Amino acid sequence: MTHPLTCATAAPLLAVAALFAGATSALADDSTYSNDIRLGLYSVFYHATADDLQGPFVPAGVNIKADNVETLYVGYVRRLSPHFKAELAIGYPPLTKTEGSGPATLGSVPYNGQVISTARWIAPTALLEYNFFDENAKLRPFIGAGINYTTFYDRDSTAAGNAASGGPTKLSLTSSIGPAATAGLTYKLGGRWGLNASYSISRVNTHLVADTAGLIRTTSIKFGPQALIVSVGYAF
Repeated sequence: MTHPLTCATAAPLLAVAALFAGATSALADDSTYSNDIRLGLYSVFYHATADDLQGPFVPAGVNIKADNVETLYVGYVRRLSPHFKAELAIGYPPLTKTEGSGPATLGSVPYNGQVISTARWIAPTALLEYNFFDENAKLRPFIGAGINYTTFYDRDSTAAGNAASGGPTKLSLTSSIGPAATAGLTYKLGGRWGLNASYSISRVNTHLVADTAGLIRTTSIKFGPQALIVSVGYAF
């Protein structure tokens, strides 16, 4: 997953990216641009699974599911050597909708397929990437691995969610740190411009707590988000 990104949130990932850059900056030569700023489309497919909700007055089989989203991708790429680059990738925090899954109703309240909550998240990811072929090649495939940090904010229960829970409900979601990997292609358009496409995966685990007037319901959610990114880059 910029609005809520504090220095404390970004620090671990910025430190990783700075380490990549600082450790090998001497390897860069004057004939090659060292930096690349990228803007594009971030399509996120959650591939989420959750344990059934647990707590007072929750029948068996009550679960949730998250809708896929699209958002703006922003990336900073630093050349470390002829074949290695470091990337810090961030998406504009999208509004994610969570739907009820399981029983058609909870009592007389519609549940299955209803949007019961919304949240925004920010997930900066630091990656070390290996680029194939010579730097003068028009088309260069790459692979990479790194670390992802995901935090959630603006967590709100909808009217449908409040009705299903039995009243106004406060939500909390824990932050997550996990591995990430990517594979993609870069294509030189000429001069400082290029096209980029990649497919990334990461691991996100969070714990949801819903508080309805002191009644606590919980679940653990595991995401295997996969992201298709198409962007335009400007080197300098």
